[in-house]
Amino acid sequence: MSSDIDIYTEHFGLRERPFNLVPDPAFLYWGPAHKRAYAILEYGIMTRAPITLLTGEVGAGKTTLLQHLLRSIREEVRVGLISNAHGNPNELLRWVLHALDQPSEADQSYIDLFSQFEAFLLEEYAAGRRVVLIFDEAQNLGRAALEELRMYTNINSGKDELLQLILVGQPELREIVRRPDMTQFAQRVASGFHLSAMTEEVVAKYIGHRVALAGGTEDLFSPGACRAIYEATGGVPRLVNQLCDLSLVYAFTSEDSLVTAATVQDVLGDGVFFGGGLSAEPLRVVNPDKRTSTTH
Repeated sequence: MSSDIDIYTEHFGLRERPFNLVPDPAFLYWGPAHKRAYAILEYGIMTRAPITLLTGEVGAGKTTLLQHLLRSIREEVRVGLISNAHGNPNELLRWVLHALDQPSEADQSYIDLFSQFEAFLLEEYAAGRRVVLIFDEAQNLGRAALEELRMYTNINSGKDELLQLILVGQPELREIVRRPDMTQFAQRVASGFHLSAMTEEVVAKYIGHRVALAGGTEDLFSPGACRAIYEATGGVPRLVNQLCDLSLVYAFTSEDSLVTAATVQDVLGDGVFFGGGLSAEPLRVVNPDKRTSTTH
């Protein structure tokens, strides 16, 4: 076992850290919201939807869902993943071609690049493959780039569309699409889903699920600890992971065999958990075992 995870794994009988902050599809917990979000992504691909939207707050689990989707894509679907694309239409098209492993020369004009892109889509269609472009952090594209993408979806062969788009981003992406001057774009959106934060019940199941996958027991975090973690994080998966990881470190340093509400309160009280800027208000944590509350 590598030294970077030995800080508490052996103490709790874990094979690995259950709350690694890097998105890992192997640890994906299928809560109700994530099941529905993934179903919408699959629905968009299977029905050849022109545009599918997936939005959610930072850390809601969108990227993890995307990674799972990419692992599950069948051979007849050619996927290009573009993250944080920006620039004018010429540069956007270069991002797209690069994601599809297609060359683009520095001196090529927009017309040349578009002709190359169109020819590629026709070739894939003739080979029995569909092309899906996935844009992560799509809220950064802006109105002009989104309109450019809408034009891409107009490329067709007879009645068959050659390109599908999946746009993933933060809540402001939905706000952009709903603007009055984006009506044409919105009409191409076949379906969309907003991935909300987890409920208190789901947070407890999520924590137990990840601990069990890492080789531990599901009751490593007490019910009081799970409630405290939910209240401090608002149920945002990335923040839950951060606070759980820190709580395991604190339980280890205290030589405790499990994480309790008091453990979580110690983490919060020492100010080592920043909460991703979740709230500027003091964090109020309830210990259900003692029926008391503590404000940090």
